[in-house]
Amino acid sequence: MQSSKSLLIASPNKRLEGKVALVTGGARGIGECIARTFCKHGAKVVIGDILDELGLSVCDDIGSTMASYIHCDITQESHIGKAINATISKHGKLDIMVNNAAIIDDSKPSILDNEKSKFDKVIAVNLTGVFLGTKHAARVMIPARKGSIINIGSVCCSVGGVASHAYTSSKHGVLGLTKNVAAELGRYKIRVNCLSPYYIATVAAEDFFKLEEKEKEREKSKVYSNLEGVVHKSEDIAEAAIYLGSDESRYVSGHNLNVDGGFTAINPAFGLFSRL
Repeated sequence: MQSSKSLLIASPNKRLEGKVALVTGGARGIGECIARTFCKHGAKVVIGDILDELGLSVCDDIGSTMASYIHCDITQESHIGKAINATISKHGKLDIMVNNAAIIDDSKPSILDNEKSKFDKVIAVNLTGVFLGTKHAARVMIPARKGSIINIGSVCCSVGGVASHAYTSSKHGVLGLTKNVAAELGRYKIRVNCLSPYYIATVAAEDFFKLEEKEKEREKSKVYSNLEGVVHKSEDIAEAAIYLGSDESRYVSGHNLNVDGGFTAINPAFGLFSRL
């Protein structure tokens, strides 16, 4: 039987020491925070994005010994394949794949106002892009017989009525894909999990919800957040990604880790503990 000491990581301050990760959509927002936090914990990170100037700036700030950038449109399989191959060429392996890149369409509550072309575009990035990232990560992880694939989902993986039809459909698909691939890749000791945030004030989210004033955000938080006085930040997702990417989660696969303050578990506007 393994001792408790053997299950501990080598350095509590660098939980990803010696690991290599590829983070899509890592030029800004949640992806950037994940990339920076991974590097802080000892991982070598390759950022894949289409925002070249921002991505290169992030890598320059982190330092070239820890982070590098590659242009990657996740809707193009050749781009994904090239990003994976570049990671292997530079670092010799891929331990963690973070499928983070995503878009959100305009807020049109009526399905009658939704256009097929925009629906298809969201699906292409948010779901097909995750499929391609997962496929090519598996291509190099299967021979190594190890790896952690982390798909960034949303509370929209679990509930409806939060965002657009296209975005919600795409995120439900991400969760289904996660579970199916986890079922396949377990034989190769590859773990596949979904990490689902609640609303975080990123550029895309602020544009979608039209939250330009801090007061509006505070009022929204009072009604819909279960953890009073706690503001959800990108760092919360990055820390959860550290867990899923590290050996600490070596027996966690096919799981949807909600980092949502209890949003998908309760309705704070109704019932015994209602705050309205």
